[in-house]
Amino acid sequence: MRKSIIMIAAIMLMLTGCGDKSTDTSIMSDTNSRETVSENTILQESSENSYTSIQITELEKGFSYAEMKDDYAFDKFLSDGGAESDTEVISFLTKNLIGNTINGFGGENFGCSAVSAKSKDGYYFGRNFDWYNCNALVVAAYPDNGYSSISTVNLNFIGFGTSMHSDEILTTAAVYAPLDGMNEKGLCVSVNMVEDSEKVDQRTDLPDITTTTAIRLLLDKATDTNEAIALLQQYDMHASKGLTVHFAVSDSKGKCVAIEYLNNEMIVTETPVVTNFYFAEGEKNGIGTAQSHERYEKIMETLADTDTFTADDVMNALDSVSKHNYNDGETTEWSAVFNQSTGEAVYCHRENYDKQYTFQIQK
Repeated sequence: MRKSIIMIAAIMLMLTGCGDKSTDTSIMSDTNSRETVSENTILQESSENSYTSIQITELEKGFSYAEMKDDYAFDKFLSDGGAESDTEVISFLTKNLIGNTINGFGGENFGCSAVSAKSKDGYYFGRNFDWYNCNALVVAAYPDNGYSSISTVNLNFIGFGTSMHSDEILTTAAVYAPLDGMNEKGLCVSVNMVEDSEKVDQRTDLPDITTTTAIRLLLDKATDTNEAIALLQQYDMHASKGLTVHFAVSDSKGKCVAIEYLNNEMIVTETPVVTNFYFAEGEKNGIGTAQSHERYEKIMETLADTDTFTADDVMNALDSVSKHNYNDGETTEWSAVFNQSTGEAVYCHRENYDKQYTFQIQK
C-alpha cells in the first residue's frame, strides 16, 4: 500500500510580527497533486477585529483537529493557585470559560512509549499512546501570553467521547487536558503511566497543578528541558484520578528526561526512551510491566543501530512497539513524531502507518 500523506498547514504563530490568523489548508497526495479544501472546512479566515468560531474537523473516525485562538485563561488559572484535582480544574472551567458542561476528567491505565532520536539537523520526539478505541483530538493552541503549540487529547478522558457539546466547549476543555505535545520552541512532553499504587499528591505551600495542566504549563511556558524542570519545581503535583504517572520531556537540543514523583519528591533521570516503569534510582527502579521493559529495550536497540533518524525512521520505531505486536486487547490510538527543529508534527492513527497527517508550526 502506498503511503498517503495529508498535509495540514494550519498552525500559524500568533506572536506579534510572527504571523497572522489566516490558514492555508491543503491535502497533499504522494503523487504531488494538490487539492485545496474550502476555507471553512478547518478554519474560517478572520481579521484582527472579527470573531472566528472554533470548529472541530473530523479527519477520520475517532481522529479530529481544532484550533484555539481565543484566550483560554490559563494565566488566570495559574494566578488563582492552579488546581489539586480534576474536580478543581472543572470548577475553574465552569466558572470562567464554558459553564456547567463537564461531568469529569479521568481515565484508566494506559501504556505508552516515548523516544528522543537524533536527526541530521536536530532531534525528533516520538510518542505512542496505547489504550482502547477513543476519540482523539489534535489541538493547535495560541495563548495570549505563551508559546504556540500542538497537543493531543483523548476526549473520552474528559467525558466527551460521544458528546453533543459545541466545538467551542470541547476545544476549550481539551486545551486543559493534553496528554502530549510540542511547542514552537521544540519543547516536547508526554505523560506515561507507571503501574504502581503510590499516589502522586504533593502537599506543601506551593501552588497546585494536575497531570494534564502540567503539560499545558510546559507547552505554554517552557523553551527547553531545564526550564520545564524549573517550572514543575514551583508547583505541587497531583496526578489525575490518583494514577501513578511520569513525564517524558525533551527539547530541541536533545536533552530528554523522565520526571517522576517518589515519596512525593520530584526526581529527574536523563534517558532517551520512556515507557511505563520507574527510571529513578532506588528501591522502585524498574517497577512496571514486563511489556514496558520489552518496548524500552527494542527502542534502545533501534537507537544504538541508527546514527541519524528521519521522521519515517522514528515512526517505524514506534510501529515496532505498537500494540498490534502484543495482542493484549489495546491499540495504539495515535503515534506522533515531532520535529523539534522545524515544528512539523506527523501523526498516524490506530496503527495505520500507511497514512500520515502532518501539521506545521510556522516559525
